[in-house]
Amino acid sequence: MNILITGIHGFVGSNLVFYLQKIHKIYGVDIIFPVKDGVETTFQWKDLDNPEQFYTSEEVDKVKLLRQIDIIIHLAGKAHDTKNEAQAQEYFDINTGLTRKAFDFFLQSNAKKFIFFSSVKAAADFVVGDVLTEAVIPCPKGPYGESKIAAEDYILSQKEKWENRKQVYILRPCMIHGPGNKGNLNLLYNLVKKGLPWPLGDFENRRSFTSIDNLCYIIDGLIQKNVISGIYHIADDESLSTNELIEIMCNVMGKKPHIWKVNKGFMTGCARLGSVIHLPLNLERLQKLTENYVVSNAKIKAALEIDRMPVHAREGLEKTIRSFQ
Repeated sequence: MNILITGIHGFVGSNLVFYLQKIHKIYGVDIIFPVKDGVETTFQWKDLDNPEQFYTSEEVDKVKLLRQIDIIIHLAGKAHDTKNEAQAQEYFDINTGLTRKAFDFFLQSNAKKFIFFSSVKAAADFVVGDVLTEAVIPCPKGPYGESKIAAEDYILSQKEKWENRKQVYILRPCMIHGPGNKGNLNLLYNLVKKGLPWPLGDFENRRSFTSIDNLCYIIDGLIQKNVISGIYHIADDESLSTNELIEIMCNVMGKKPHIWKVNKGFMTGCARLGSVIHLPLNLERLQKLTENYVVSNAKIKAALEIDRMPVHAREGLEKTIRSFQ
């Protein structure tokens, strides 16, 4: 099949190219255009605007290639900025604006499947109850999640144009990680690497992760199988606590874990001070490191007719941490 991937030079895009190129022809859309192994051609975003209006011979060739696309995977977006330095409008310009552009192109193209990478943060900034499922009423907090749900809403608002002739998948992965990308684990990784004690051992929490291997496996399944259109949460099968994460990191690094169970109230006060004077540990990072955020992957597994993901959460994390040794 001919697959068009936006944001092809990013972490997920690069891994998908490597995973899919053996049996598919891969094309890209990005803001940069270096030659990339496994990619036939990388288009500019403007190439998706009014593709019938190309005039030069080179542009006519682009039209011919774009007409041959079977599947579009829309990855391009602005990631969540935990330092809160990005302007809110940037998220909407990129996460919502580029999704509209990509989806509008999909609607008038010959492509039959559109896979949009949203985020669990479009559904909820924190989980109410034991586990986050697709049944949740979206209530994002902040411009990142709000821009993602706005993109989802646009896709769903066009449903009458695609529901009987195309398939559309809105994916909400939780924290994606893999070799070369620690996701939001960077602070924790650096602390363990330096042999410093973990003072948040008193917090009892569990959260879900998404290994890049499991993510690529899911995308391949959506490409190969006749899966019903819909919203799907993406996560590994197992959830882990922060204390367990530290133990995994220490095992990979050959270090002894130092987990201190300092009073929760005291540590929250320290994080509040960190938010004011810009210390590494602030309230947002404290929440990320200690919150319960368990995501159900039952719906996507049922849709793909599988019992479990190929990579255990612990195995995926070990592989990620090992890549930084």
